[in-house]
Amino acid sequence: MSTLPRFETIPLPRSLVVLPPLTDDEFEAFCLANDGLQIERTSEGAIDMNPPTGRETSRANLEISGRLFIWWSAHRLGEVADSNGGFYLSDGSMLSPDGAYLLPETLARMIDRKPGGLYTVCPDFVIELLSMSDSLAKTQAKMERWIANGVQLGWLIDPYRKRVFLYRPGAGVRIVAAKRIEGQGPVEGFVLDLAEIWNYYGE
Repeated sequence: MSTLPRFETIPLPRSLVVLPPLTDDEFEAFCLANDGLQIERTSEGAIDMNPPTGRETSRANLEISGRLFIWWSAHRLGEVADSNGGFYLSDGSMLSPDGAYLLPETLARMIDRKPGGLYTVCPDFVIELLSMSDSLAKTQAKMERWIANGVQLGWLIDPYRKRVFLYRPGAGVRIVAAKRIEGQGPVEGFVLDLAEIWNYYGE
């Protein structure tokens, strides 16, 4: 009877510091060479590597992106992005939300529109979905970075405690526990059915 070989589990670092820091072109080449990971960059130049999501988070991400796209398709103004979209921000970081929307005037400010390139503007609206591998404190700090760089409205969805943290510039964080949440400002009229999200995670 054959047995499978035993392998040592070697945890890789979630964050990598490269000196000197990678240029934008070098960073994008690094991302392309490691396309099995979701990669972000801090304003200090550290590279954060995130593992693939689990089944529940993957389905919930698809629900969020799909609902955002349906809302956008009713007017087709601006642009929506899913969790694969990367955004260069004014503080030097490059972050990827789980869902985003950009107003037409924001898109008009885009520079370096090279084919396949990352966004060079900050989105107006972002959604972050907490996963099992995420730290709540770290994701909250990420939301603060989004706001500091120009996001007008941000939702941090915590499906494990069935709540949403609402972020707006110049306002305190508000926590909502409900079955649906309605957009304001740049996403006026967008409604996300949170009950559908909660269903993916069971009772």
